Amino acid sequence: MKNGLAISFFLLQGIWGYAQEIYNVKGFVKDMLTQQTIEYAKIEISGSAPIRPDPIDGKFVLSLKQPGDYILSITAQDYLIKRMPISISNEDLDLGIIFLDRDIVQEKTDNLITLTDSDLLEDESISMTSGMLQATKDIFLNRAAFDFGQAFFRVRGYGSENGVILLNGIPMNKLMDGRPQWNNWGGLNDVTRNQEFTHGLQASDYSYGGILGTTNISTRPSTFRKGMRLSSSASNRTYAGRLMVTYSSGLPQKGINYSISASRRWAKEGYIDGTLYDAYSFFGAFEYKLDDKHSINLTSIWASNRRGRSSAITEEVFQLVGNKYNPYWGTQNGKIRNSRERKIVEPIFMFNHYYSSKRFTLNTGVSYQFGTNSKGRLGYYNAPNPDKTYYRYLPSYYINSPIGANFIAANMARDGFLENPQLNWNDLYQANSSLSLQGKAAYISYEDTNEDQQFNVATIGNYTLNDHFKIDFSGHYTNLDSDNYAEISDLLGAEYHEDIDPFSNTKNDLDGSLNKTTFNLFNYHYNINAEVYNAFAQFGIRYPKWEGFLGANYISTNYQREGKFRNERFLNTSFGKGEKVKFSNFGAKAGFTYKFNGRHWVALNGAYLTKAPVYQNVFINPRENNQVVNDIQSETITTTDLNYYIRLPNLTGRVTGYYTRFQNITDINFFFVDAGVGRDFVQEVLTDLDKLHLGTELGLEYQLSSAVKLSLVASVGKYLYASDPYVTINFDTAGAEEDILNPEGNIDLGVAKVKDYKLSQGPQKAFALGMEYRDPKYWWIGATANYLENNYAGMSTITRTQSFYLDPDTGTAFPDATQENVERLLSQNKLDNFYLLNMVGGKSWLKKGKYISVFGSINNVFDAVFRTGGYEQSRNGNFGQLQQDNLSGNPSFAPKYWYGYGRTYFINFAISF
Repeated sequence: MKNGLAISFFLLQGIWGYAQEIYNVKGFVKDMLTQQTIEYAKIEISGSAPIRPDPIDGKFVLSLKQPGDYILSITAQDYLIKRMPISISNEDLDLGIIFLDRDIVQEKTDNLITLTDSDLLEDESISMTSGMLQATKDIFLNRAAFDFGQAFFRVRGYGSENGVILLNGIPMNKLMDGRPQWNNWGGLNDVTRNQEFTHGLQASDYSYGGILGTTNISTRPSTFRKGMRLSSSASNRTYAGRLMVTYSSGLPQKGINYSISASRRWAKEGYIDGTLYDAYSFFGAFEYKLDDKHSINLTSIWASNRRGRSSAITEEVFQLVGNKYNPYWGTQNGKIRNSRERKIVEPIFMFNHYYSSKRFTLNTGVSYQFGTNSKGRLGYYNAPNPDKTYYRYLPSYYINSPIGANFIAANMARDGFLENPQLNWNDLYQANSSLSLQGKAAYISYEDTNEDQQFNVATIGNYTLNDHFKIDFSGHYTNLDSDNYAEISDLLGAEYHEDIDPFSNTKNDLDGSLNKTTFNLFNYHYNINAEVYNAFAQFGIRYPKWEGFLGANYISTNYQREGKFRNERFLNTSFGKGEKVKFSNFGAKAGFTYKFNGRHWVALNGAYLTKAPVYQNVFINPRENNQVVNDIQSETITTTDLNYYIRLPNLTGRVTGYYTRFQNITDINFFFVDAGVGRDFVQEVLTDLDKLHLGTELGLEYQLSSAVKLSLVASVGKYLYASDPYVTINFDTAGAEEDILNPEGNIDLGVAKVKDYKLSQGPQKAFALGMEYRDPKYWWIGATANYLENNYAGMSTITRTQSFYLDPDTGTAFPDATQENVERLLSQNKLDNFYLLNMVGGKSWLKKGKYISVFGSINNVFDAVFRTGGYEQSRNGNFGQLQQDNLSGNPSFAPKYWYGYGRTYFINFAISF
């Protein structure tokens, strides 16, 4: 009995002692300008779970278990971060009212040059990561998005397919290429600004995520600031003008919140010649709070985007007409007409149910998305190529002639090109009106179209066991039905188009009509059905000195092609359903953080995962047949990063080292080639391709005074091919027997010697030095000096195979194809290093309850001319032709480059009330 009383006494003493070690930090969070409560702020001290203040009066109470020195961080959407050093002794701490300053540069998210507009490029392999980074407060990622982004810099060299975008917890990455289509919600900045970004391998509450990170965009009206916002913008980048209006109801009346938004963006042409812009966007969301724990949310988004595309050009063309030149447009009846317009209309409808209690939250959602994504182009049949940059129309063609240079013809070609550098629409109409064609089209305008219907179901749960342990889980199912076809949009004055392949004289649609007219489908028509099942679980642990997590996921992916046209070149494999291709993949990741104190800590993260290839790299030639890459494998990714963080009252920053290896990558390319094994239009399949990404990141911010802030950012990376991939070329076997490369329809070219060559992933080194001044009277100005280097053009892999050495006429190696001569011809093309100076500034006022802001920016102040990327052309696929083409120093099939924008501006005016 006495022993029992003694044990009880000591237990009570322990509990009482524990209770005495709880110290409360309390205060209020309000807007400096309006003195109003800031809803949905997040208050955090390292080592404790973040909390949110009361939405009515802004009061918060944060509990700590031991005294000491800490850094209190307060973040809120559209406000500057507030970091305060606090000291806890042996009593509670009352901080009173803490005021946050508005982030008067919130319009910087509209200022991202390459956020949604990178698809203006001809090369769809370019995928930017800037869009994911707009919500981050990390200075390195901020610079990567807003300053380096204009040079197509990619964080750690990753493409956007390595990041996961969620809209209310539902995945938005496209199954075709793995990338998010930002245009699906473009122009709706006000209602998509509420984002939660998890960088890299860090634990996300919503998803296993990608190695680049996870962004969840919330469209719940209850999280939006109440009132009306009107804004107007002017720019000379992709669009010239923008109008946007948004209204949110604010705190619920009878449990109801709603928000609506609309915008209009337009340009006759952007910075690049002939790139029209025409976009409308509409948003509506309705949220009903059933009770204190349950609410439902309906979201609808309709964004229509039409724009003129531009092209990469050779150095020869650049020297003739400059970096704004675009060969895709010409005038018709006095108006600009672009032959390669892109149109995207893919509405989204979404329903979510939210459950929230003290320890458990659950978000379950369903979505349906449908619509079209089309790319216009010109087709020409037994007629001259209408592209003014076609190699036979340029001076280099006559200089590089195998029978000797003809400088007179070269000068004539130069003068002719300069006199008429643009597409001549009248010539196309005149050609189609020729009596000899009897109404048959020599030229047509058509659209390659993806018409998708996608259904998603997702659920995300978060359970907090206690102050130290947390469990996150999610699951989602995606079903995609993608109809793919070419549709005639304009016969250009002709009466019909004969749907025959001009090279082999075979029918594309054997069972359908031979002659096609406007709005008829032609050339190809097939369907892709894709299904994805995804399950994710994560366990997190948090203590004052350390924290960690362990996560895992499983994904099942199925693809199947169904041909709608029976193609005469592939009679047995073009029509009907092909085999179902299945992948089962898993991933595991973990992270550990050790806190020396509230101001210094280190974090180590690592992941190993397998990943199904996107379906554009599964089917070799889906437009014509069901053929799948032989023995196709899942991609494997191994990655780790080590981070050091510093949070002092005046100095904050991060230093990171990272290592990532991609293995078993499959890639498919399409081009016409004069290879050592023959000439044809081929599908090049690369398998067993490995890539290596490693490097360091540095981001520092120093508060020099209450008004002046300095920043320093550096990225030093090394992105390499880490293996010699296997190369196979595929082609059709129709046509004359002597023209067929191989009756089997494919040739194994062996390995391509590309190991240790640099990847074309944007600048591999980037540095920025910035300074900001914020005046107490609410005006602000900043400048950033940037230096970028080690950018490389994409390589042709077929020229790195043994077939490159073969003379196609004899089948034997070229006598002068020595290692020295080959290495000289195939040396990697490094792009020039360059400097960029960017400036931004703004001012805000509060007038009679109305918040008014003006924001402006000038990018590339000194109008530097620079190349953002490029690629080698694969046309000259044998040593003899490539050597002949390069003798003059001005090859006809030189690499093609994209050029960055020169000096550009962006101005935004907004009023909120």
